[in-house]
Parts: sequence; C-alpha cells; structure tokens
Amino acid sequence: MTARELEATLLTRCTVAAREVAPTAQDQREANVFQLAAMVVRSRFPRESTSLMLASEQYFATHPSERLASGDVVRKGWVQSLPRLRDMLSQQLYGR
Repeated sequence: MTARELEATLLTRCTVAAREVAPTAQDQREANVFQLAAMVVRSRFPRESTSLMLASEQYFATHPSERLASGDVVRKGWVQSLPRLRDMLSQQLYGR
C-alpha cells in the first residue's frame, strides 16, 4: 500500500469512527491516529473528537504500552503532519 493509499484508508477510518456511537480502534496505528485526529478537530467537531478519543482510549485501556507521542506517530509515517490531518479530516467531516 502506498503512503497516499494508507493515508486515505486512515482518513476514512477516522471519519467512520468519528460518526459511530461506540467506535473502536482496530490496532495500534488506528488508536494513535484517532487520538491525534481527536485533538486536531476538537474545536470544529467536538462530538466527533469525543468519539475518536473514546475509540483510542478503549484500545489503549487494553494495550497501554502501544500509546505513542505525537512526534512518533508522524515519524512512523502514519500521519504526514498535524495540519494536513486536520485539514483533510475536516473536509471529510464537512462532507466535501
């Protein structure tokens, strides 16, 4: 999977999780990306941010050692940059 395809997949998963009633992260990557996504969209999308954070926290409750610092998530290439994540996820949440 290319970096763009991975990014698109993660953005889609973020959008789905943001809109679910009881979202869950499927793995370490999703949990860490959901956590970052929750932080970067909190001011514009508080309800969706809460859903993303819940999905992340549920995963980390059973896998606490898999939580990474924001910089580590970017260094692993799971997110290119926080502003890009915010902008692209905001577009999807606005329905564009």
